[in-house]
Amino acid sequence: MEVAEKKNKNKRYKPILDSIPDWPVYQLSKNRKEFLEAVTEHAFRQAKQLRPTTKQLLDELEATVYREQQRMKRNRWRVDPQDEVPFWASVKDELVSLTNKTSDEVQSKADDILYKIIHRYAGEIAGNFKPSSYRFARELVKFWFARLLNGARVKKFGAFFRNKYTLRDKIHIVGKVKQLRKLAKKGTVIMVPTHFSNLDSILIGWVIHSLGLPAFIYGAGLNLFNIKIFAYFMNSLGAYKVDRRKKNLPYLETLKAYSTLAIQKGAHSLFFPGGTRSRSGMIEKQLKLGLLSSTVEAQRNLYLKSQQGETEIRKIFVVPVTLNYHFVLEAPDLIDDYLSVKGQDRYLPEHDKYGSWQLLQFLYKFFSKGSNISVSIGRGLDVLGNYVDDEGNSLDPHNRIINTRDYFVSSDEIVIDKQREDQYTRMLSQKIVTEYHRINRVFASHLVAFVAFEMWQHKHPKLDLFELLRLPEEDLMIPYEEFRMVCKRVRKQIYQLKTEDKVNHATHLKGKIDLVIRHGLENVGIFHLKRPLLFNKEGNIITRDLNTLYYYHNRLVGYDLEKFI
Repeated sequence: MEVAEKKNKNKRYKPILDSIPDWPVYQLSKNRKEFLEAVTEHAFRQAKQLRPTTKQLLDELEATVYREQQRMKRNRWRVDPQDEVPFWASVKDELVSLTNKTSDEVQSKADDILYKIIHRYAGEIAGNFKPSSYRFARELVKFWFARLLNGARVKKFGAFFRNKYTLRDKIHIVGKVKQLRKLAKKGTVIMVPTHFSNLDSILIGWVIHSLGLPAFIYGAGLNLFNIKIFAYFMNSLGAYKVDRRKKNLPYLETLKAYSTLAIQKGAHSLFFPGGTRSRSGMIEKQLKLGLLSSTVEAQRNLYLKSQQGETEIRKIFVVPVTLNYHFVLEAPDLIDDYLSVKGQDRYLPEHDKYGSWQLLQFLYKFFSKGSNISVSIGRGLDVLGNYVDDEGNSLDPHNRIINTRDYFVSSDEIVIDKQREDQYTRMLSQKIVTEYHRINRVFASHLVAFVAFEMWQHKHPKLDLFELLRLPEEDLMIPYEEFRMVCKRVRKQIYQLKTEDKVNHATHLKGKIDLVIRHGLENVGIFHLKRPLLFNKEGNIITRDLNTLYYYHNRLVGYDLEKFI
């Protein structure tokens, strides 16, 4: 594995498509108006199927207007359209005017209102990929990241303009890279990464370019567009906008239609199936099925069109990816959000306290330290969660080739069966979660954070989580030798899990345990004002922020390592 990692780190990949006009994302943008009309029509039909009667449709429209007006009162964002207040006021007036209409007039007008709302949503969601902006943004990211890296690590005048270090020294890409490139030539790739930080989108964008892949379309949280520097890159790189404040049916169907039709047209796509950043720091266990179901629907539609002779059969491949950090900039705020709603079932709005300046400061700090990131590429899956080989063939558990088309057939024909496809989506979701845990790379920082927090829990068995988190700092100290012994025992179990192909680990986890522990403590939460874990003057283990330590500890939840403490 170490040899493969080093090889991937230094390899330069040729683009699989040389010309940007050949990229599917460019074709979508070129035909933007027609595509948005198709999205609107598709979402309109789906919404009508889900609300078939006039009364159901009117109730849905009234609920949509109410929710939107409440959102505008309580949670306005800088990026929101300036004309949305008069737009929704006019929709409300149109609905009120229906009281004196005949039933046929009400049905027709309700359809018109639904269509208008969906068309507006489609325009809000749509990305706008521009080759010139893409090239400029891509080169700017490479230039500034590389200069920050060199200027910070080579402490000499003029080092800011040299190229001794590259992004590949900081960001290590491991896993099934060759297979990913092959699958991108044979079909449509859907990349589904874990989601921990606002930096994830830019990081994945760099990875896609670095691997010689054409630009992917991807859903980016609308909250990111509040931050000017992020908004520029997102707009330039063709991101479509996902507004998680909007939970009404017309919006969700429009978002799903956008994803489905883009995939059908061959656009490689990326979305975070966890839906939002992990508040707890845990690897996602429950995925949002909405966008994920668009991959199943798109594959069925492609088989359906091929049956009707409209297109050649093209397969869709789902590729899980884990992003592995020593630190997450937003960790203290994320864990506070998680703890504040733990055990409650309610929607949590996104509150981002980081503007352009804070993110630039963070980037400088990141490149000025030796802390690295790794991106683990998992094996390709089909839309039912079966592994695929390098040729794109689906494999059963015994590695026999199977035809996924058969899963959509009834009475020798491709048919639409929503209940069956919902089950396929759940199967795919479960497989992705399993793959996340399997390809996760354990860092030394994850190890020390997990061990320290678990040891404090064991020392205070009568306290629940919230009582433990309120303990004063002076009661939180672990003798180094005791800590060292437990780290060694847990690391041994991680080695065992790796031999069973249940997890992976970074190469720095090997070697003398004292060096591993020191590496972990130097990197865990490296940029936080209050360090979650550190040595005291006597060389023992202490914390300055138990809440944030809990966040980093959670990265190793799900492997049953607790029993080795």
